[in-house]
Amino acid sequence: MVEDIVKSLGYLCLGSRFRRIGERLQADTQQVIEELGVSIQAAQYPFLGAIDRLGPLTVGELAQAVGITQPGATRTASQLMELGFLDMQQSAEDQRRRVVSLTPKGQELVDYSRQQVWPRIAAAVADLCRDLDGPLLEQLAAIEDGLSEASLIRRTSVAQKKTP
Repeated sequence: MVEDIVKSLGYLCLGSRFRRIGERLQADTQQVIEELGVSIQAAQYPFLGAIDRLGPLTVGELAQAVGITQPGATRTASQLMELGFLDMQQSAEDQRRRVVSLTPKGQELVDYSRQQVWPRIAAAVADLCRDLDGPLLEQLAAIEDGLSEASLIRRTSVAQKKTP
């Protein structure tokens, strides 16, 4: 087997390891949401969650809430608008600002997700991280090893069987 250089180089490749773990978690999350009949990308969920939790937000506030650039937030909000989950209107206080809010269809998706999707994903990630202890690099290795042993999709199936 070929040596995992990213893992071997430790802190030098920490960003690459975070990205790799993030990509694996997102891919598994995408599979879970598709199996549950949701038709959005995993990366779009934080936008719906932010607006649900914080109420209508300007595009800049939405970008800040999810920690991305304003052009990225505009692009994702536009995609969610095309799908009918978000609405964007001019701000009543400042016509230069656009305010993004959930549509009834978007609120329905959030309500469904809060009940069916988000708890399964959260439980699977909690299961993955349950035994983490010690230095960061060892924890990252444990997360990677845990994902190799059982993907989030497999963990959601196990968690679902445990739930009465």
